[in-house]
Amino acid sequence: MAAQDPVLDQDGVRLAVDDAIATVTLTNPAKRNAQSPALWRALTEAGRRLPGSVRVVVLRAEGKSFSAGLDRQAFTPEGFDGEPSFLDLARGSDTELDAAIAEYQEGFTWWRRGDILSIAAVQGHAIGAGFQLALACDLRVVADDVRFAMRETSLGLVPDLTGTHPLVGLVGYARALEICVTGRFVLAEEAVSSGLASLAVPGDQLDDAVRDLASAVLAAPRDAVIETKTLLQGALSRDFEAQRRAERAAQARRLRDLAGLGE
Repeated sequence: MAAQDPVLDQDGVRLAVDDAIATVTLTNPAKRNAQSPALWRALTEAGRRLPGSVRVVVLRAEGKSFSAGLDRQAFTPEGFDGEPSFLDLARGSDTELDAAIAEYQEGFTWWRRGDILSIAAVQGHAIGAGFQLALACDLRVVADDVRFAMRETSLGLVPDLTGTHPLVGLVGYARALEICVTGRFVLAEEAVSSGLASLAVPGDQLDDAVRDLASAVLAAPRDAVIETKTLLQGALSRDFEAQRRAERAAQARRLRDLAGLGE
């Protein structure tokens, strides 16, 4: 991706835009891109600042690891500067606790928007919140040294940053359950064979592979990509007949648009 002045650069997150491609980079390699509430808010802000011209969003990370997951400082009594600790949150009301987690989740939800296609470039460790952030994207391309793991259960927690839905959709209930409750590593070969990743490449080829995939997406008309993504996103929640109707409606819109009769 061409170097651009960042649209956003704060709290371990940088957003740069090059015409139709935006790149969101995790920028704290010294801590293996460990995550915090401030980082999650910065991810949310990155989504808000995307220009309308963007069609593809690439998520990448500096350093040897994509993200080692939640910064363990969250579990200390002092927590993060200027933030309530997780222990403080636990002492709050149900409404306050639910609202706090919902705010954290916002940094993980916009990647599935219908008007963009998101691609995660994942190298090294992608643990817990890091795994869930990769799962937030539509597609994942991984380096051959990737090590996915969902470690929340071993900490007495659950994955709560929107990762459970895509994980079950990609690998099925039984494997998703086994991955989550054991906390084991999922390596590159299994990631590709199970559907977690589209492609695994040597680490020094990761950026090129993602660039090629983004270019392939951009080669198709934008409206056709948007309609197709929306159609596929809803497929599992519809029965066969409902999906047939959705296909017909989407195709009718495309045909009218190509004939110059669209709205």
